[in-house]
Amino acid sequence: MRLTTMSDYSLRLLIYLGMNRERLCTTAEIAAAYDISEAHLTKITHQLGLGGWITTVRGKGGGMRLALAPQEIGLGALVRAVEPDFALVECLGEGNQCKLTGYCRLTGILAEALNDFLARLDGHTLADLLSQPADPASDWQPLARLPVARTARGARA
Repeated sequence: MRLTTMSDYSLRLLIYLGMNRERLCTTAEIAAAYDISEAHLTKITHQLGLGGWITTVRGKGGGMRLALAPQEIGLGALVRAVEPDFALVECLGEGNQCKLTGYCRLTGILAEALNDFLARLDGHTLADLLSQPADPASDWQPLARLPVARTARGARA
């Protein structure tokens, strides 16, 4: 299974906002920090705003911030909200035409694996991606603060 770019960029955007909670962040700044398409990120920003994950402020000096505390943003809920399709194979989707339907045990195994995957995500929040784990013996390294993108004149983008 592979998550779509929508999920990938949504998670990256929320991580960036979680690391910069003290201020508004712009789409251009986040796109530059991750070297991703600003146009695509703008669509994602719109969807996350509609979904209540982020708050956006329009106009000069505007930007976005998390709408919820990081511990209130469940990774499973986010992925379910932004992923368009969880049909790993034809038989798990709508319009199934597979000739093996009803005879194949793979359907149940893949459905169970998908449920396990989502359940694992349900056990984590954005806060888990931003904070050090309780186990001091872990090999966790803090996310380095991403540099703020600068324009040619040296101003923040």
